[in-house]
Amino acid sequence: MTGNPTVRVVLLPVKDLRNAKQRLANLLTQAERTALAAAMLADTVRALRSMTLANGIFVVTNYEPAIELAAENNWQVLREEQQVSESASVDFASRFCAERGITHLLRLPLDLPLLRASDIDELLATECSAPAVVMVPSRDGTGTNAILRTPPALFPSHFGPDSFAKHQREAARSNARLILRRNPRLEMDVDDEGDLRALLQHDLSTTFTGQWLEESGVVARFQQQALSAQGSG
Repeated sequence: MTGNPTVRVVLLPVKDLRNAKQRLANLLTQAERTALAAAMLADTVRALRSMTLANGIFVVTNYEPAIELAAENNWQVLREEQQVSESASVDFASRFCAERGITHLLRLPLDLPLLRASDIDELLATECSAPAVVMVPSRDGTGTNAILRTPPALFPSHFGPDSFAKHQREAARSNARLILRRNPRLEMDVDDEGDLRALLQHDLSTTFTGQWLEESGVVARFQQQALSAQGSG
């Protein structure tokens, strides 16, 4: 990879899904939250398999099922000793990539059920020379759903509350060109009840996430809640 003048890589951080989606604890059991996260990961993986512009895919994780998934797809695993935070995982991977001549690193979250390969390729095709960052916000505009940095370790990550504003400030401090992109499919991750209700407004018939939501009874549960609310209103 080091011989290429421009080397674009996608980074997928995967945490232990057995503890996933705690902000949905009032709606779903832990087993359901783990299954939902796994279904969304499957949709993200399907999109990654079909994209064309990346020179490679790295998975940073210590979660064994994710390591096995990466091996099945011939993706490179950056195995962590422990998972401190997503920011720490991404920054560790970013330094690793920078040291190996990777010029553009696109971090994607694992929970993008509407993601298409063309969405990834569109970001990777963005014309930007270092120092630069391309960002896509979350649905509410506060989170960072996709971030492409050149060079990969351009500035530290701040995933979590208000990460979009924090990353914009880091870009300014780094004198980096800031390119903002909007994409409703990339913006539709699922962290809380509002996200899940918004997701259910989309056509999910061709997604693993939609299939799980139907088969698990979550869709029927939400529909019943809506009917009950109407009846009491």
